[in-house]
Amino acid sequence: MRVAFLGLGIMGHAMATNLVRAGHEVTVWNRTPGKLVEGAGVAPTPAAATQGAEVVWLCVSDTAAVETILFGPDGVEQSLLEGMIIADSSTISPSATVKFAERVRSKGAAYVDAPMTGSKIGAANGTLIFMVGGDEVTLDRLGPLFAAMGKKIFRMGPIGKGQATKLAMNLQIALIFEGFAEALTLATKLGVDARQLVSLIEVTMVRSGVVEYKAPFVLQHDFTANFPLRLMHKDILLALDAAKEARVKLPGLETVEEIYEMATEDGHRDLDYAATLSLLEKWAGVQVKGEAA
Repeated sequence: MRVAFLGLGIMGHAMATNLVRAGHEVTVWNRTPGKLVEGAGVAPTPAAATQGAEVVWLCVSDTAAVETILFGPDGVEQSLLEGMIIADSSTISPSATVKFAERVRSKGAAYVDAPMTGSKIGAANGTLIFMVGGDEVTLDRLGPLFAAMGKKIFRMGPIGKGQATKLAMNLQIALIFEGFAEALTLATKLGVDARQLVSLIEVTMVRSGVVEYKAPFVLQHDFTANFPLRLMHKDILLALDAAKEARVKLPGLETVEEIYEMATEDGHRDLDYAATLSLLEKWAGVQVKGEAA
């Protein structure tokens, strides 16, 4: 298929690379010039990338970026033709997604929201899990592209439901990791070996995929960004906004958001979101490590 891939960040670059490897004809665009994908063409604007494409795939940072790429100067809208499909793997506002889709469909093009989970390792290995909003006919057309980038697709309902699901997923990740980080901090302060605690967690009902994935990095104090704190913070704020629109109270997430705000002020925004642990350590006057404090 002829694909315009817009956004070559941590996830997007690997996703576009896997599309090329699967034999698709890919043209890429990135807001910051200079990023290339071997075997793909390069376009100077989103509109130029979209010309002649069957599918336009987005993977960018936030709602404002998606809106600008779609409808701003030199945006995708200028090159939209009837029968094209726009698939958005960014994590953005569900309500904004519905509005974007309505505008795109007025041009005769289809729209799918397709955020994913699996972190940069899953993107590199082509094992992402997509949670998708859109009609089944459009999803079937996108099947070969999903297969090149991921291992599972969950259709969550009509347009917007993929984004709503992603916010619910990241809400859980943020809360689960916060519980893990606080437990490590308290245990360390009380003289418990962090590695022993992790070994215990792994064989009890407290275990989780979040802990399993993050524990090795945390115990080495390696906060290299797999998922930057600034993006998790953005998603937390999106979830709180969506909750406000739906008149839902999320007191736990409201508290965690404050932690992210303070961690950002402390200079951790570009580190992995696991770096919220550093803030807890500073407050407690300890450092979590694999030996008794």
